[in-house]
Amino acid sequence: MSQRIDSYRPAGSPAGWSRVGDEVRRVVHLADPQLPYKARELLSALAKLALFCNTEGLPGNAEVWLSREVIERFIAVGCPNLREGTRGNYRSRLLRLSEIVLGGECRTGKPAKLSASVPNSPYSRTELADLWGWASGQPTEELRWGCRTLMGLGLGVGLDSPEVLLVRVHDIRRASGGTGPVVVVTRGPREREILCRRPWEGVLASATDRLDAPGSARYLFRPNCYSRGSNTVTNFLDRTHPSPGVPRLVMGRLRSNWLVELFEERLPITVIVAAAGVDTLHGLSRILPFLRAVPAEEAARLLRGGQ
Repeated sequence: MSQRIDSYRPAGSPAGWSRVGDEVRRVVHLADPQLPYKARELLSALAKLALFCNTEGLPGNAEVWLSREVIERFIAVGCPNLREGTRGNYRSRLLRLSEIVLGGECRTGKPAKLSASVPNSPYSRTELADLWGWASGQPTEELRWGCRTLMGLGLGVGLDSPEVLLVRVHDIRRASGGTGPVVVVTRGPREREILCRRPWEGVLASATDRLDAPGSARYLFRPNCYSRGSNTVTNFLDRTHPSPGVPRLVMGRLRSNWLVELFEERLPITVIVAAAGVDTLHGLSRILPFLRAVPAEEAARLLRGGQ
């Protein structure tokens, strides 16, 4: 059995596996004698979770992957094409692995603290400018448009990697003869309509104009790639040319920028929750450390209310 674990590799040889594979195998070696599941069942579930976390820009260790928050996010948004029963099986296996890795904190039912907030911290203005320059300087048109589209979908409407993969050209809609607001319709378990942030309307409109045709149902991101696996975004970014001093493009960090802007512009919390595609405030709590403090006088005025 030990040899099977050591030789395990997911189908399709996903690019992110080289970064997470050793940790996946280590955890399954640890858990195999203690759990009733077959080693391959544990490997399959944990590998999918680890590769999802890699696309989200989370650290490559099981203490982060197997926290309750990350497992629930993976089940909710990282398995868009799986049946409910399959998602339930994955959750059961991952929670049992979590007991092995995290110990009693998980057995009590108390969620483990999400230690991945820092990697998903928003980019600074300088970093965003550098990223845009990096995207525009890629050596091929495919890479340039792909990077710009990712930035538009992340910073304009707050989409994460699984949602990006499902957006089609006709899901981007612009009213008023091509000069009005841009609306993005998402697909999957968090289907909704989101109004794009004004600075990114032109980016998404240009991306659709480039691909649009009557009745077009082409994918917006990587339109010629018909296999939409969980590592499609990561595999694409692995092909880009890095630039010294420019941070890695991570969809989770772009979404954090989008959320911080919404909070700091004082949008009603119900609007933010609906646009973010979440049911509770819990999923937004990790943004709080990145919000600017409100001056005492302004806070007093807001709390008092009225004029």
